[in-house]
Amino acid sequence: MTLYKFKFMALLYTLLFFVLGPYAFSDDTQWAAPRTIDGHPDLQGVWANNTITPLERPEVFGDKEFLTDDDIAFLNRRINEIQSEGSDALFVDGVLEAAFSGEVVSYDPSTGNYDSQWMVDRTVHRRTSQILDPSNGRLPEMTREALALAQEYETRQIEHPADSWLDRPLTERCITFGGPDIWFAGYNSYWQIVQSKDSVAIIQEKIHDVRVIPIVDKPQLDRKINLWHGDSRGWWDGDTLVIETTNISEKSDLLHAVTTDGLLARRPGPKASERKYTERITRVSEKVISYQITNSDPGTYTQPYTAEVILDYAEDPIFEYACHEGNYGMTYILSGHRAQERFAREAETQN
Repeated sequence: MTLYKFKFMALLYTLLFFVLGPYAFSDDTQWAAPRTIDGHPDLQGVWANNTITPLERPEVFGDKEFLTDDDIAFLNRRINEIQSEGSDALFVDGVLEAAFSGEVVSYDPSTGNYDSQWMVDRTVHRRTSQILDPSNGRLPEMTREALALAQEYETRQIEHPADSWLDRPLTERCITFGGPDIWFAGYNSYWQIVQSKDSVAIIQEKIHDVRVIPIVDKPQLDRKINLWHGDSRGWWDGDTLVIETTNISEKSDLLHAVTTDGLLARRPGPKASERKYTERITRVSEKVISYQITNSDPGTYTQPYTAEVILDYAEDPIFEYACHEGNYGMTYILSGHRAQERFAREAETQN
């Protein structure tokens, strides 16, 4: 492809997106969403995020926003080859990385991992990143204060990994993966949406969290009341369901855990209670939903960012995620660390 043709196609894709919005990549732009008895677009059903599209655009793609047909054919071929090898399961960006590198890197080499035969088939979509804005497909820079807190948190984790259950991540304690949570592609990344006249319920498969979102006038919670998943209010903007969430607990993790400057940033920066999520959910075809979210987190990032995930209709129901706070796994994690401490003391005595 010549440079001129490449630039023309990139411009065409960009114009399609801005003119048609979430319908730009629907197979049928004349398709009309089914309606509930209340006249709203029917979003109900089970929806899956099994995409290989990474959150941030990999360097291999440069400024390329969309995959070509040849790219998609290559990735589908590589996915089939990887799955047929029967190697360790790959989550989130692992499939894309393995497709290009040819190397399958285990997600958990220390204790063993799922076999790939247990995993759901992954889907190739057009975008090279879920991040739409900034236009480089990358998360904004973190604030200096947020980086300092990330360093402090990592140091604490190294020095005191399991003094008590409070030192372990929220996900490991089976409290919550966050809300909204749909990001860990290939691992229980399913939603079930149920609608009524006055509210929309989103059931997240992981830790069976349910977000019940009023779509009628209802006062916001007092700013002093903060919740794990925040306080959400929804309304219809044409055929798009808009959900705005505030009052997010300072104890809640970041919307996206990221690695920056060698640090795994999981916890929010200062001003965590000022976070605001704005979601836009649009059914663009019989079996596709466009899900977009804008994250405004002034204490963590230098600017807001917007990400999009394509959710595909799933025929199967969501299944029980048997994870509850205080389960036997936590008992063994803590007892294992107590044993490590005992071994260390005994080694010091012998020396």
